[in-house]
Amino acid sequence: MFREMTRKHKQLPREECISLLKSETRGVLSVLGDGGYPYGMPMNHYYNEEDGCLYFHCGRQKSHRNDALRACGKVSFCVHDAGVREDGNWAYTVRSVIVFGRMEILDDRDAIVRFSTLLSCKFTQDEQYIREEIQKSGPATLLLRLTPEHITGKWVVES
Repeated sequence: MFREMTRKHKQLPREECISLLKSETRGVLSVLGDGGYPYGMPMNHYYNEEDGCLYFHCGRQKSHRNDALRACGKVSFCVHDAGVREDGNWAYTVRSVIVFGRMEILDDRDAIVRFSTLLSCKFTQDEQYIREEIQKSGPATLLLRLTPEHITGKWVVES
């Protein structure tokens, strides 16, 4: 059902794809938006090793993203690193991962607190700040769970 990579020699091993999903803090979530147009938005994410799913938090309010997800749960999510450059070379080598899968909207208070905390820890270790933010924003928060159906990654030299 999912296409194979054309340039197989640039394909990242699955372990490296998972490592990138765990280490990078944000990517672009794409949904099927209004009128059949793709709608992509930057999102912070948390990769959960226990179930292999990605978690995101968002507001409860009516939004383009939430409406699109309620209409069609098929999504793609893309992350990439900042790249590395060899001395004396202008071109960066960049790794990227695309996850195809199904997104669910979860309204489970315990899960919202758990995954919002884990996600926040990717940005700060200030436990008091995290606790206060979740207490303040938690009631207005939904949790999104992306269950991967296909994960593919590659490296490219931007030259």
